[in-house]
Amino acid sequence: MDVLDEVKAATLLIVGSLDTDVLGLNRDAYGRMTCQKRLVVVEGATHLFEEPGALDQVCALAKDWFKTHLL
Repeated sequence: MDVLDEVKAATLLIVGSLDTDVLGLNRDAYGRMTCQKRLVVVEGATHLFEEPGALDQVCALAKDWFKTHLL
């Protein structure tokens, strides 16, 4: 059994387009997960989302996800 089969909670994966190693890992995990899921790639962002506006995008995506799935 794949460990990702154990994930039951709705899962949001957010990764920067310039974080190529982590992007590949997230794409692999996304493909193997069976729960409700979404993968969002923030264009032009690196690993820590330090680019102008990138972290704001991450915050907005997470806020919307939590409002939909936790409330």
